[in-house]
Amino acid sequence: KRPLRLFNQQRNIRLMKMKKNTLTVALMLCLMVAASAKQQFYNVLDYGAHGDDRTNNTKAIQAAIAAASKNGGGTVYFPAGKFLSYTIRLQSHITLYLDQGAMLIADQEKNGVGYDLPEENAWYKKFQDFGHSYWRNSLIYGDGLHDLAIIGQGLIWGRGLYTYDKPEIKGSGNKAIGLKNCYNVTIRDISILHGGHFCLLATGVDNLTIDNVRADADRDAFDIDCCRNVHISNCTINSPTDDGLCLKSSFGLGYARATENVTINNCQVYGYDHGSLLDG
Repeated sequence: KRPLRLFNQQRNIRLMKMKKNTLTVALMLCLMVAASAKQQFYNVLDYGAHGDDRTNNTKAIQAAIAAASKNGGGTVYFPAGKFLSYTIRLQSHITLYLDQGAMLIADQEKNGVGYDLPEENAWYKKFQDFGHSYWRNSLIYGDGLHDLAIIGQGLIWGRGLYTYDKPEIKGSGNKAIGLKNCYNVTIRDISILHGGHFCLLATGVDNLTIDNVRADADRDAFDIDCCRNVHISNCTINSPTDDGLCLKSSFGLGYARATENVTINNCQVYGYDHGSLLDG
C-alpha cells in the first residue's frame, strides 16, 4: 500500500505542475493578445483630445493616426463627446471609429487658420464645378490611400463647413469627407449632418462600400465620381437643395474615367427641411 500511495502522491504533484504550467502559458497568451489589441486601438483621448465642444483637436487626432500608421495600422477611437477639428489626413490601414454619442464636428476657421488649402489651380476646373477639383479642404481627407474605414454609431457634423466654394476665405472647408484615388474603402453605420458642399465626395475610389449611413445634407450628400466597384446599401439620405445620391463621370482626376459596376440597394432619398431626418 505504501508504494501505491507514494506513486499517487508523485502523480498528483506532476499533474499540479502541469496545470500550473498550462495556466501560466494561457495567462501569457492572454496578455500577449491584450497587448496586441491595445496596440491596434488608439483612443484620441490618450493623445490629448478633449470632447468638450471647445478644444480644437486636429493635432491630437492626427497624432493618434500617426501612431497607428507607424505600427502598421489600427483603429482610431472616438468615445462619446464633441470633438472639434480641422482637416484630418487619413493614412492607409486606418479605421476611424465613432462610438455612440461621439460627434466629430467641423470647426470654424479663424483668422486664416483652419482647413488644408485646396489643391493648386487645375486647368480643367474651368470646365466643371470648382468643388469637383479639390479635396484637401475637407474635414476628413485621403488621397492615394487604401484599406480605410469610417464606422460606428457616432455623428459627423459639418457645422463649420461652407456649402459653396470660398477660396477667398483662407482656411475655409466645404466637405465632410473627400477621398481621391483610393481603394478598399468602407463607410458604415455613421450619421452625417450638414456636410457642406458634399457629405461625401469620392473621386477615383474603387471597391467602395457605403452601408447603413444616414446623411442629412445642406447641399450634396453622396457624389460618386469616376469610381468602380461601388456598393451602396441601406442608406437614408435627406438632400433638399442639391444632389442626393449622384453617380458622375467628371474630369476631376484630370482625365476621363467612367463610373462603373455600381449597385444601389434598399436606399431612400428625401428632400425635406435641413436636419429633419436626424431630428426624427
